[in-house]
Amino acid sequence: MDTEKRLLSLDALRGFDMLFIMGFASLVVACCALFPGGADCWLARQMEHVSWDGLRHHDTIFPLFLYLAGLSFPFSYAKQVARGRTRSQIYGKIFYRGFALVVLGCIYNGFLQLKFPFRYMGVLQHIGLAWMFAALLFINCKTKTRVWIAAGILVGYYLLLRFVGAPDHPGADPFSYEGNLVGYVDRVLNRWFSFMHGRLYRGDFDPEGVLSILPAIVTAMLGMFTGEYVRKPESEVSGGKKTVNMLIAAAVMLVVGLLWSLQFPINKALWSSTFVLVVGAYSVAMFALFYWIIDVKGWKKWTTFFTVIGMNSITIYMGQRIINFRSIGNFFFGGIASLGGEAWANFIGALGYLAVSWLFLYFLYKKKVFLKV
Repeated sequence: MDTEKRLLSLDALRGFDMLFIMGFASLVVACCALFPGGADCWLARQMEHVSWDGLRHHDTIFPLFLYLAGLSFPFSYAKQVARGRTRSQIYGKIFYRGFALVVLGCIYNGFLQLKFPFRYMGVLQHIGLAWMFAALLFINCKTKTRVWIAAGILVGYYLLLRFVGAPDHPGADPFSYEGNLVGYVDRVLNRWFSFMHGRLYRGDFDPEGVLSILPAIVTAMLGMFTGEYVRKPESEVSGGKKTVNMLIAAAVMLVVGLLWSLQFPINKALWSSTFVLVVGAYSVAMFALFYWIIDVKGWKKWTTFFTVIGMNSITIYMGQRIINFRSIGNFFFGGIASLGGEAWANFIGALGYLAVSWLFLYFLYKKKVFLKV
């Protein structure tokens, strides 16, 4: 396998990840609701976020996307170097991509509507900034140095949150909703920059807070470590051995993360160090699986459904905010939905939404139209 070619497994896994936020999660919930008691079953609950501590599948979508953004960078960087781009040009592209994602995130949040107070932070902003800092570390530091930096960030973040609680909630658990430093920093910044008329997602807390960008950088770095390793030529490390080693790394991260969680809860809203490790383990294991099936064994025919999504992931993320896919789906599937009860209507509605969204991306895929940032 030529490691300099575009990794089909990367696009397929990104598509699998994005599938859950373009209607599949709602479809799973609606499907469960067709059966007695199914609306509250384990599978349906996996399609929503935990309220605070803990982990469900829906909590893995955002960090897996960031991990994959990191994974693609070693390939992109190698191509830029091979094309003779200067260091300043590469820096320019990194800053452009980082800030472009921030701008798209603000547009997603409704900035163009000029309605204030406005939420400045969000998913794309978090991805853009975390990826940007991780990319800068990648091109300026050797692998071993970056490993130590990543470990230092995770340990330092734990110590910071453990021993510095929110001053406006003295005596509260430093990892609680009220007592954590992450929320306090955002509240302070909101007051300092009150002239910008900003707001937090939950009023007094934002799950994509400024301080939590620090551990999110490590999530992107984990992807870059993976991409760097997968780029090694077959003559040096076979695809099969790469897969095994990635699974071993995932197992180690999982064990360390679970043991550490006895002291530092797994928490997506805080992007806790244990969350980085446990979801990092999931991300590495999922990529290892897709990589082995698609790029090592060459079983590719089934991937089209996912690659159609994965190659236009930003498009569908923004598109769902701008285009009313639900209304379009109801136009075509509303009649069928009306033939049954509420559970049936929800199921057909979710299926129609997913179908219309995917067909939109398939049209762009066939026309070779891709939104790249």
